[in-house]
Amino acid sequence: MEKEIMYRIHGVTKSYLVGKKAMPALKEINFDIRKNELVAILGTSGCGKSTLLRMLAGFLKPTTGAIYAQHQAITGPGADRGMVFQSYTLFPWLTVRENVEYGLKELKVPKAEREATVTRYLHDVGLDGFENAYPRELSGGMKQRVAIARALAINPDSLLLDEPFGALDAQTRSHMQEMMLDVWQKHPKTIVMVTHDIEEAIFMADRIVVMRAHPGSIKQVIDIDLPRDRDIHIKSDPRFIAYKEEILQLIYEESPAAQRQLMEA
Repeated sequence: MEKEIMYRIHGVTKSYLVGKKAMPALKEINFDIRKNELVAILGTSGCGKSTLLRMLAGFLKPTTGAIYAQHQAITGPGADRGMVFQSYTLFPWLTVRENVEYGLKELKVPKAEREATVTRYLHDVGLDGFENAYPRELSGGMKQRVAIARALAINPDSLLLDEPFGALDAQTRSHMQEMMLDVWQKHPKTIVMVTHDIEEAIFMADRIVVMRAHPGSIKQVIDIDLPRDRDIHIKSDPRFIAYKEEILQLIYEESPAAQRQLMEA
């Protein structure tokens, strides 16, 4: 049975004006994202990964083409899409609880429901006991847990993650990946994640979109055929290693060094 389509990206290009010249960032993107799947977008620096994610969020508009969320054209940000950035973007003057509660207040959710929702998501991201702490008192990983709980609290249809663990050390990053998968299984959402980390993409995703270099376009979409109950041990699975080698080759082909070799051959 075919899964319901959450996002349809149809004929999307994006150009920026540099001086008087239009410089293309993305070219002819056509791709469907299914409901409750986790898609990772990979590619070299400058290939338009974050630009595509920001268009899904409604922060940017395509130059041509359109993006649809459940058959409705995206024309701006909406509560159906929760965004998590690399830089946490917490309000430093608010406590952990107040940060997570912020969006619920904006939506005028009743107090008792707000409190129950915040408590539930803080528990799910492992922040019991830190409700009254301020962002300055938290580690990087804890700040990102708050950002994820805040995005989930408003119950969006999807989460859009822009290098969410990129600023974390390797050990914290690994813990955060496992936590995110655990939360995702408890609260199924469509997740679209931009990352530069190949292992992270394989570990987390159902499908990986590998982008061509500037201007960005889709080079290949790879289905990740691994059990969904993943832990760190799966990284030594021969299938995991084979995916990594395949994707490394695809990314390398888009690097400047590889391009020069092809031209000189």
